[in-house]
Amino acid sequence: MNPVLALFAQTLNTFLSIYLALLIVRILLSWFPSVNWMEPPFSVLTQLTDPYLNLFRSLIPPLGGIDLSAILAILLLQVAQSFVPAVLTAGAY
Repeated sequence: MNPVLALFAQTLNTFLSIYLALLIVRILLSWFPSVNWMEPPFSVLTQLTDPYLNLFRSLIPPLGGIDLSAILAILLLQVAQSFVPAVLTAGAY
């Protein structure tokens, strides 16, 4: 297998894992109403995750104050995490 392609697949997998962890932290923090999203550590998290989550919020609006779009966002990210590196490494043979 091409070492550059293997490195790219591993890097992409690591990036997706880190982004998934950031999404989960963002979703868990949204349960606490006292979190000020304008404070520096939380504002960075919001800037990193909201563009991706907004894609799904436009598809699935909040139902009764519950944002179900995060479930779809996490599911798609996990599918990408398992599918994309496998396709990259399979195409190298």
